[in-house]
Amino acid sequence: MVDEYTLKIMENSKRQYIGAHTSSTFEKDPKHLAFTLSRYKFVAKMFEGKDSVLEVGCGDGFGTTIVAQSVKSLVGIDSQDYSIENCAENKWLQEQTDLVVHDILENPYPKKFDAIYSLDVIEHIEPKLENRFLENIIKSSKGNGSLIIGCPNKTAHAFASPGSQVGHINLHTHESLRNALSKFYENVFLFGMNDEVLHTGFSSMCHYIIALAVKPLEN
Repeated sequence: MVDEYTLKIMENSKRQYIGAHTSSTFEKDPKHLAFTLSRYKFVAKMFEGKDSVLEVGCGDGFGTTIVAQSVKSLVGIDSQDYSIENCAENKWLQEQTDLVVHDILENPYPKKFDAIYSLDVIEHIEPKLENRFLENIIKSSKGNGSLIIGCPNKTAHAFASPGSQVGHINLHTHESLRNALSKFYENVFLFGMNDEVLHTGFSSMCHYIIALAVKPLEN
C-alpha cells in the first residue's frame, strides 16, 4: 500500500533519462557513479554563483546537472556526437545548460567564460597535444578565470581496470599536474580524492587528483 504523500510525489514526477554512458555505468558498476558525482559536487561548490561556466568533455551531461544547479549558465562541450545526441534529460540541463558538439583540440570555444572545468578528460589526451588542450582552454577563459582539472592519479594506475589502463594515455601525479598547469596559471592548488572523500593527504596514495588553477598568465 502506497501512502497518499508518496503517491502524490510519484504522480508529480516523471522518469528521467540519465544518458547513454551513465546508463552503461549504472548497469556495470553503479558504485562508480558515487565517485563521479562527488567530483562534480566539488566543482559545483567551487564555482557556485558563477555567471558563465564551461565544461570540457561533458559526456552525456549526467554529472553536469550538479554544476548546473549552482551556476547561472553552463555550456558543456564534447567531441563525441553520440554523447550529446544521447545526453541526460532533466530540467537543469534544459533550463540552465547548452550541450554542444565541439572539439577543444581543434579550436577554443567561441565564447569566454568565468570558470572552466574538465573531469576525466586530460588522461585521454595524447601527451604531445596536452599544451594545445590547455592553450585552447585558456583562450576560452576570461582574464580572471578559474580552471578545475580532475584525473586519476598515475600512482594508482596499477590498480585500474584493464579498460582504463588502455585508455589512460596521459596520466599525471600531483607534481606533474601542478607543473603542467603552472605554465598557464599563476596559482595552482592540488587536492586528492579516494572514492568520495576529498582530502589533502599523502599525494601518492590518492586514487584521484583535482587541481584548481586561478589567474591565467596570458589570455
